[in-house]
Amino acid sequence: MSSITSVELNYLVFRYLQESGFTHAAFALGYEAGINKSPIDGNMVPPGALITFVQKGLQYLELEANLNSGDTDVDDDFAFVQPLDLITKDVYELQRMIKEKKENLQKEREKEKEKEKEKEKEKDKESNRERERERERERGREREKDRQEKERELERDRERIEKEKVREKAKDKEKQHEEPVERDPIKDREEKSNVKHDDNEACGGPEPMDVCTSLSCEISSTDVTILEGHASEVFACAWSPTGSLLASGSGDSTARIWTIADGPCTSSMQNGPSNVLVLKHFKGRTNEKSKDVTTLDWNGEGTLLATGSYDGQARIWGRDGELRSTLNKHKGPVFSLKWNKKGDYLLSGSVDKTAIVWDVKTGEWKQQYDFHTAPTLDVDWRNNNSFATCSTDTMIYVCKIGESHPVKAFAGHQVFVCALNNVLFFYFSFFFSFLFF
Repeated sequence: MSSITSVELNYLVFRYLQESGFTHAAFALGYEAGINKSPIDGNMVPPGALITFVQKGLQYLELEANLNSGDTDVDDDFAFVQPLDLITKDVYELQRMIKEKKENLQKEREKEKEKEKEKEKEKDKESNRERERERERERGREREKDRQEKERELERDRERIEKEKVREKAKDKEKQHEEPVERDPIKDREEKSNVKHDDNEACGGPEPMDVCTSLSCEISSTDVTILEGHASEVFACAWSPTGSLLASGSGDSTARIWTIADGPCTSSMQNGPSNVLVLKHFKGRTNEKSKDVTTLDWNGEGTLLATGSYDGQARIWGRDGELRSTLNKHKGPVFSLKWNKKGDYLLSGSVDKTAIVWDVKTGEWKQQYDFHTAPTLDVDWRNNNSFATCSTDTMIYVCKIGESHPVKAFAGHQVFVCALNNVLFFYFSFFFSFLFF
């Protein structure tokens, strides 16, 4: 291993002082060290030789500090050390510093790995929850099938009992004919009337209605369920096809989904069922008249509920009360909504004189129809691709998806064409709401 002599070191320091502009210090060192008598050729020494020499030495110290005599395979990252530490500390101290740095770095990496594991666990938990929800929905469908099957069985039992009653009545009539007895003419007419009714029943004719002639005939309170919760008038309601959910829309800017249990009413249900979902159509104030829910409709499977409101927006909700999408293109209140049987399109009619077909999967409007010259009050599907609209312009148009003109037009009404009686109330209440609010 080569070494540097004091003469060479003195010359390197002399050159460093000259190159740095310390002329007097360089002269004093050259005079004291006898640089002029040195055998070193100055032309062979490159500029900045002392700095290069010191840097190489520091790099060697840094390399030596990072190497451990016990390491055979070095996989760790190379740790850099500050120059001041390299100058002021020995190799053992530098090795301890580097070891601590590497241990801290390893701890940080382990923490990152733990965080990644936690994220993976959270994803697994979320997937498990989703699977559990899907199983719960499946169980709900099974329960609904069982309920419908029980209803069918009860209906069959009722039919069987009715048939047995008819046969018993027929037998009684035969016995009466076999036993002739003197009768009062008035009673005979009554019995003849009863016989006629019985004959109708035996022949499959309609049963006579039970007429309550007493003025005190009342409906028992146990047969009535009162649904309370809306803070304003209720504009619309609709049963889900499953039969256990009832949706309602109100002037309090909300729609509600009520769960109605099967069977007779109980005392706990008199003030409304406890299981009710509130679908809020506002973000801030609760008295926003522009958010009043004017119409609603369930899809054929009973999984989605569409609502329309005064703000011109149609909204699609899940049966769990979650807002799935907001359909925004109308420029006036939405008065009617209808799903097609397939459930892939939603039809809406508005005061802005138009009807819109919405693609439910994408949440975008597919086609807008502006044939009416006055507010569109009601819409209804004929099949999955064609439908009818009616308006206060006394016209009815039959339209088809993809066609730019009506397929048919009907005229002849002399007053507003409207399928629902309360739509006029919606229209005028909306008009007066702008006058007084």
